[in-house]
Amino acid sequence: MSLIGHTCDVIVVAAGRGQRFGSHNPKQYAHLAGKPVLRWSLEAFAGHPRIRRVLPVIHPDDRDEFLAGNSGLTLMDPVSGGTTRQESVLRGLDALSADAPNFVLIHDAARPGVSSALIDRVIDGLGQAPGVVPALPVADTLKRVDAQARISDTIPRTNLVRAQTPQGFHFEKILSAHRAAKGLELTDDAAVLERAGGMVLTVPGAERNLKITTPDDLARMEHELLETRIGQGFDVHRFTSGDHVMLCGVRVPHTHALLGHSDADVALHAATDAILGAIGEGDIGVHFPPSNAAYRNAPSEKFLAHAMTLLGQRSGVLVHLDLTIICESPKVGLHREAMVASVARIAGVVPSRISVKATTTEGLGFTGRSEGIAAQAVATVRVPTNA
Repeated sequence: MSLIGHTCDVIVVAAGRGQRFGSHNPKQYAHLAGKPVLRWSLEAFAGHPRIRRVLPVIHPDDRDEFLAGNSGLTLMDPVSGGTTRQESVLRGLDALSADAPNFVLIHDAARPGVSSALIDRVIDGLGQAPGVVPALPVADTLKRVDAQARISDTIPRTNLVRAQTPQGFHFEKILSAHRAAKGLELTDDAAVLERAGGMVLTVPGAERNLKITTPDDLARMEHELLETRIGQGFDVHRFTSGDHVMLCGVRVPHTHALLGHSDADVALHAATDAILGAIGEGDIGVHFPPSNAAYRNAPSEKFLAHAMTLLGQRSGVLVHLDLTIICESPKVGLHREAMVASVARIAGVVPSRISVKATTTEGLGFTGRSEGIAAQAVATVRVPTNA
């Protein structure tokens, strides 16, 4: 069958309670790298060029949480699910039938690692069969056990695979099959089509497309989705007349002030550059050019807060920020605790993720001659691999 001109919609099933997850909140709303698990799945389909519409099927009690966590996405209005997954899928299919697509993909919300390439493989497979399932080979030896957990049999792995979602179907065939199977308890949508005599083809799945069932799965998924990046920042400001310097957002009494367009907080400037560098967003001058009068005497915490906002927009997190202040004076040790607390507050992280150190240059160079202060920063962040 030619796929040219065919439409494809997606049903994302998110009506379950996830009792094995062990949380009062359903697992699809657990936060994964800064956003709900469900949103990862919805974004994968909403941003795919071969997908016409995305229909979430949710529990009616979750509507407010769903709307709060998925603003900005182009989705169909969610449909309320039923008491079983099979009933929820049928409700989704019925909702699409008024403007039926040629193909439909059905995906479990608890698989946030679905990729664009996997979606393409499933859709492409629909040119060869009315049903398509992404599948992986079984690597472990399979054992059958009795009620006392004793092994009773070893099951050959030959021709066995692990089925994943999204599973793809010719729309009219899966709708008819689901209506005929109403009230039954089949394990997945492919089984529904199989019962109706439809052929189901397998295509290669993806290890990253794992299903979140337990908190350990959530931790593993975060490791799969995120990569670690490191950025560094360095800044210098010379002394001028004044009675204090700003360091890490803390006013520190001193015989001089630091000269700069803003409040000249050399430590926060270095920290800002480190985070911007880690996410490939240039440097502080790109975002806050000295030529702009609006930033004259501006508090530098504004700059660091902006960098953290950009990090958050990429669903990234700050793992650690290490600051080193280089000067002969003032003495940083007396203010270290306040500086750590200040940077943590601005960055929106716990103080244990912030380090503030100080050193001198043993009387060498411009800092050794007490002509100014330098600072360097190293930021470690975790961001999605496609950010």
